[in-house]
Amino acid sequence: MKYTIDKQEKYLILKLSNDKLDTLVAPLLKTELLTMNAEGSNYIILDLSDVKFCDSSGLSAILVANRLCNQSDGAFFMCGLNENLKKLITISQLDKVLNIFPTSEECVDAVFLFQLEKDLSKEEQS
Repeated sequence: MKYTIDKQEKYLILKLSNDKLDTLVAPLLKTELLTMNAEGSNYIILDLSDVKFCDSSGLSAILVANRLCNQSDGAFFMCGLNENLKKLITISQLDKVLNIFPTSEECVDAVFLFQLEKDLSKEEQS
């Protein structure tokens, strides 16, 4: 699996450089995402702009990352989906569950907005 990581203070961007997210790559991605989350990254952005194909095992890895981030009081974001990936996610009705944005910059903005909303909610509860 080929990828790059851009780790910032509040979030981490994992850019997958493979053209397929399939049964060969998905377990490696899932392991990497589990490790990142266990090390304290609870805002993860997955950039799939180089991915042209994704199967059910790839979707499973994405859903694991989403669940891990949500359980650790963070959020999972995706960007760079081509038309085929968008269709697959829409058909699977995962577009209602996942945070999907066109670019990584928009994902970063969403991370800070999500954090701000969470902080405001905590203040209102106090």
